[in-house]
Amino acid sequence: MASTISSIPFAGTPEQEKQLRDIIAKHKDEKGCLMPILQQAQEIYGYLPIEVQKIIAAETGYPLEKIYGVVTFYAQFALNPKGQYKISVCLGTACYVKGSGDIYNKLIEKLGIEGGGCTPDGKFSLEACRCIGACGLAPVLTVNDDVYGRLTVDDIDDILAKYN
Repeated sequence: MASTISSIPFAGTPEQEKQLRDIIAKHKDEKGCLMPILQQAQEIYGYLPIEVQKIIAAETGYPLEKIYGVVTFYAQFALNPKGQYKISVCLGTACYVKGSGDIYNKLIEKLGIEGGGCTPDGKFSLEACRCIGACGLAPVLTVNDDVYGRLTVDDIDDILAKYN
């Protein structure tokens, strides 16, 4: 799910902007072009900051409000960059009843960011997910491809320390 505007400054390169403009030029006259343009723009930048949305609006003629509405409606799009270490806490039923909500809240407190956010140094991003299929290990979180199960709030410091 998309969240608030990032506190990390946009750092797009001229090469990325050229790629974006080439994609827009290739698709802008096609019916239903907005989704493929947004998907490819996110592949280029890793997320869809307002600066990228403004370029898409200017080049396609779509109102910025429509683009923002699409970006915030679909869970596949992100308004914030992802961290070097992407933490995802399962809030599915099995994990939630075993305390994953408390783990998620502790991570918000420890990292100083909201869900969907990224730490100012770009090291960690945090998001919630609904189920990762490891219900027998509930509660579960992942850091990139590493899975941690049967967690308590007291495990958070040790897990974060592995990535510092």
